[in-house]
Amino acid sequence: ELVVPKKVAFVGEMVPAEIRLGFDPHARPELTDGPEIAGQGFTAQKLQQSQHNLETIHGKSYDVVTFKTAIAATRTGKFEIGPVKAKARVSVPRRQATPRSRSRSPFDLFNLDDPFSDPFFADPLGRLAERREVEMESEPATFEVKPLPPNAPPNFSGGVGTFAMTTEAKPKRVQVGDPITVTSTVSGRGNFDRVNAPALEDDHGWHKYPSSSKFKQDDEVGISGAKTFETVISPNEKKQALPPLVFSYFDPVKENYVTLRSDAMPITVEGGAAPAPAVVASQPGPAATVAASAKPSPKPQDILYQLSERPKVAQSFTPLYKRPLFWTAQFVPLLALLGLIGWKATQARRENREAQRIAALRHEAAELMQKLRRNDSSPQEYFSQASRAVRVKTALARNIDPNAVDAETAAAAFDLDENERTQLRRLFERSDELRYSGAHNGAETISPESRREVLDLLENLRT
Repeated sequence: ELVVPKKVAFVGEMVPAEIRLGFDPHARPELTDGPEIAGQGFTAQKLQQSQHNLETIHGKSYDVVTFKTAIAATRTGKFEIGPVKAKARVSVPRRQATPRSRSRSPFDLFNLDDPFSDPFFADPLGRLAERREVEMESEPATFEVKPLPPNAPPNFSGGVGTFAMTTEAKPKRVQVGDPITVTSTVSGRGNFDRVNAPALEDDHGWHKYPSSSKFKQDDEVGISGAKTFETVISPNEKKQALPPLVFSYFDPVKENYVTLRSDAMPITVEGGAAPAPAVVASQPGPAATVAASAKPSPKPQDILYQLSERPKVAQSFTPLYKRPLFWTAQFVPLLALLGLIGWKATQARRENREAQRIAALRHEAAELMQKLRRNDSSPQEYFSQASRAVRVKTALARNIDPNAVDAETAAAAFDLDENERTQLRRLFERSDELRYSGAHNGAETISPESRREVLDLLENLRT
């Protein structure tokens, strides 16, 4: 039987459920398939076997195996959950040529004549028994799902339940640009798979890296526990406190949204941009003036007479080609010509290097697009190649270093609309998350829709 104690819930709310399978104590059951919950419009946690008890039902003893899970609806309205189906191999009496009339058990799970009153159960060697596979099926359970109310908080990520939050940050004293690790823990009961990291209430002056998370469950199916997030942030300017962290969720008991807000954490951020050195005017100081004024003038060696007219220039008979002034006049144009040739050569090399750089970037962009059109890349490789392709295309459009390109620079370079800007930011955030957080290193794949969305975005990056 399928037991769902709650009949009305909200979208995303985790509702505990039980599956109970009953067998005769002598049947020695061995599950071969399931149990499995049929139906659409909901998700279920992995089944966990929790109990194996002997119970009396309608006056007869049964071995009852209990499985626990939790169900979360993905759409609104009324629908059915189940039925639950399972298969098991059990011991039943060998069929006799002349069947006897037997009464049926009121808890006959196997749709057979009641086999467990057969005398084979008194046979310790089981010579009158045979193993047979039987199918079991429960009745479905009805379920009504209500939508979440409108006007959700901006940072609401879909968490439904009852939660509490604690935060801490280390270290408390850093320089501008140094990393600070913010640890926040969200604990309680609810759909932890939709619980995202708390956000800074005011992120002005902070650079935030993707968060990593780990979940420690307190029950068998994972609807109670604590999810811890570690987020690395770095200040871009002097700060005296870390802004409060906020986390919003929907409380199905109160039937409204709740926003948790931490206290601002005092920290000390020192340093900043180095001041430009002061330029000191080159003025003679008093000491230099005194020293200059104190320098004695040379004493005349003899009495000099006053010239009354300009002396005549003596005519030289030295050939022109032997005079230094002649060769100096020849070297000046030659040096100017050599300088011009050197400048032209430098300009040519510079233009050649620029042409080579542009050709290399175009070649890299073409190779990246070819790789992205294939389906053999892991998520980390795919999003790293996609973000690199954006940087290379922006570098070609703006003639800048591709390593200096971020999402905002690329969006401005190609004049993207708001929807394309949002897609571009998500692409860079996804790439950073896979690179820095160490998450998603398993066998995760990328859906064809996600690949098509990324390729369409990259192909539209044209000036």
